[in-house]
Amino acid sequence: MVHPSSKQDEKTQLVVKRHSQRAHKYAQHILEKECRPGFAERSMGTLFEHRYSMNLAPFVKRTPRVDEAEYKYEPPFGFRKFSREVKTLLGLLPEDDFPEHLKAKSCRRCVVVGSGGILKGLELGKILNQFDIVIRLNSAPVEGFSKDVGNKTTIRMTYPEGAPLSDLDYYANDLFVTVLFKEVDFKWLQAIIKNETLSFWVRLFFWKQVVEKIPLQPKHFRILNPVIIKETAFDILQFPEPQSRFWGQDKNVPTIGVIAVILATHLCDEVSLAGFGYDLNQPKTSLHYFDTQCMAAMNFQTMHNVTTETQFLLRLVKEGVVKDLSGGIHCEF
Repeated sequence: MVHPSSKQDEKTQLVVKRHSQRAHKYAQHILEKECRPGFAERSMGTLFEHRYSMNLAPFVKRTPRVDEAEYKYEPPFGFRKFSREVKTLLGLLPEDDFPEHLKAKSCRRCVVVGSGGILKGLELGKILNQFDIVIRLNSAPVEGFSKDVGNKTTIRMTYPEGAPLSDLDYYANDLFVTVLFKEVDFKWLQAIIKNETLSFWVRLFFWKQVVEKIPLQPKHFRILNPVIIKETAFDILQFPEPQSRFWGQDKNVPTIGVIAVILATHLCDEVSLAGFGYDLNQPKTSLHYFDTQCMAAMNFQTMHNVTTETQFLLRLVKEGVVKDLSGGIHCEF
């Protein structure tokens, strides 16, 4: 007699296999099509008009001109009250632009690799490695998961608490793009770049353990332009602007994933996504490809409005602005 759970496992494996085959075929089709220069920014400009700035600098630049938008809000939406700290950090960074060898390519295809459990078993790794630019988020690991998520990294984008603790998740030529959310984040980045030790009192202000050494040279660090976060939150997603509150939060901070998607539209000519999509109607499905957390955990977070973000990503996919390679947002294949 065959145990019912064995039949269920076989059925699940078959569903994943079919999904994998369709995803591979679709992703390969995307890579084989002719790349369209300027497509992502042009499409976003058409879709959101004045709510999306064309040709916005992706990283904070070391220039004498002060961008008023950059200093209108406090972190993470701007650098108001932190101009001195920003100037100090930029003084430690020998480069503040996209690397020349990447800029030189006439048309760049980009994939933003999310942390979604939907990537488990899809074996998209080799295909993801074929994109010109691969953006990874926070501490999402590569080591041990490369069959599903690939092992090429162009950009690792994170805030201090999200940065990988293991040296294995850093590659010598990565760009490490930091998102600065609060005052101690500036101190953390300065210590990391200068290879200094954070004081005990500074470490107390982080909500979880932060990495204290990153095996990259200063030339590989960048600071995300906060105007990208500001536009993502207040203009594109139309979240409420910050206001004084006695209790609770506004849920006006976008997830790193959605911020990375907007960054990608400024860096790349064509943008694809993999590992994105929150299906809150399936609370027992895997939240991440690398741990055992379930989707239900998203119901307890208080900072992000994932419902609005999901609708936004769905719109981008349906309008053809981005491609969803793993089918977690909208299965096109």
